[in-house]
Amino acid sequence: MLIRDPVHGDVHLSALETRVLDLPELQRLRGIKQLGTASLVYPGCVHTRFDHSLGACAAAHRIIDSLRNHGGAAIEAALADLIGCAALLHDVTHVPFGHTLEDERRLFPRHDKGTRLARLLDGPLGEHLARLQIKEPIAALLGAASPAAVPRWARQIVASTIDADLLDYLRRDAYFAGLRQDYDDRIYRYFTIDDGQLAINMTKHGMERPDARSETVALLRLRYFLTERVYYHHTKVAAGAMISKAVELAIPHGITDASLLTYNDWTLLDSLARVPDHGISDLVDGLRQRRLYKRGYALSAHSVGEAERARLVARFHESPTTRAEAEATLARALGCPPHAVIVYCPALTVMKEAAVLVRRPDGLAPLNRDAAHHLAEIAALEARYAALWRLYVFVPPELTAGAARAAHEFFGSPSEFRAP
Repeated sequence: MLIRDPVHGDVHLSALETRVLDLPELQRLRGIKQLGTASLVYPGCVHTRFDHSLGACAAAHRIIDSLRNHGGAAIEAALADLIGCAALLHDVTHVPFGHTLEDERRLFPRHDKGTRLARLLDGPLGEHLARLQIKEPIAALLGAASPAAVPRWARQIVASTIDADLLDYLRRDAYFAGLRQDYDDRIYRYFTIDDGQLAINMTKHGMERPDARSETVALLRLRYFLTERVYYHHTKVAAGAMISKAVELAIPHGITDASLLTYNDWTLLDSLARVPDHGISDLVDGLRQRRLYKRGYALSAHSVGEAERARLVARFHESPTTRAEAEATLARALGCPPHAVIVYCPALTVMKEAAVLVRRPDGLAPLNRDAAHHLAEIAALEARYAALWRLYVFVPPELTAGAARAAHEFFGSPSEFRAP
């Protein structure tokens, strides 16, 4: 099959990949936007998890081609097919607004850490893959079965640090956000297999390759740029906080980790709107009409030290009960209903891509444990990424002034944010 993709151009799928693409569990991803609520800020960001899955497959095959053509690897067609299928399926466990619900509000386990994939593989998806005689290797490539079934480097093409997933979504997200940022395709030429692992080759003829280092660092800069401009944009975060609060309120009414796999973006909102809870319907109506909550209070890494950030994360991210108590306390101080106050406290931000394995003249090691004269550049980028952390209190616009005062008293620090 030949599919025209706006990011990668023509994408060629094998007969096996075509059959996997048509599976209902993968087709469901057509209804889940890749960037959740980002389209409320960047209207072009309506691309889906399905689009991204197709792009990850294309990127996986580009990595495989490079390993064959430039890395000297002998990769059998059957294994390349399996890697492509795994790339297509790597997000099959995603739920609507998944990163918001799992990573930011921590209502459910991460899509790649919980039991969702095991449940899917025990159900119709597993039956489909078994009929195609690929269930066991696909489970191994996706981390749901013994890793010994497939080479480690093959799993790392699908999910590691700089992998097919990253190489698609960086380019795709920038394109649909309308941002003129991209990486150079030369990055694909540097992939190699070293000691059974996927790595970036920064060595040629026994000497370090500055071009490989520059392209890798450029990729990390793009990751930082999109995180700053898109993924952590305060309006996107506010909208995401509203949907996650609505889902949290709906958990006693039957919303579960498993049931979310039956929804796409709009059917989830429709289901939430039918729950007999005024707070939920108010939040959903606000999202649909773009009547979004605003920042009433904000702290950042610029005024909160690392130890204090960790304490805040432990209290208001890792403990939903403590967070709910804080929201109720602030709501009482403001004289508003509990759903009108949302404490947003994400986990500490870590640029995992900086730990990509690289082959240097002195051996294989993570990039961020590089030689001393290069480490400062990577460390500075990691520090900037960590500094993107924010704690917010979101409230309806008319409550922002009061929220700043109440949250100052509650958290013990004045808000960094000054409303215009």
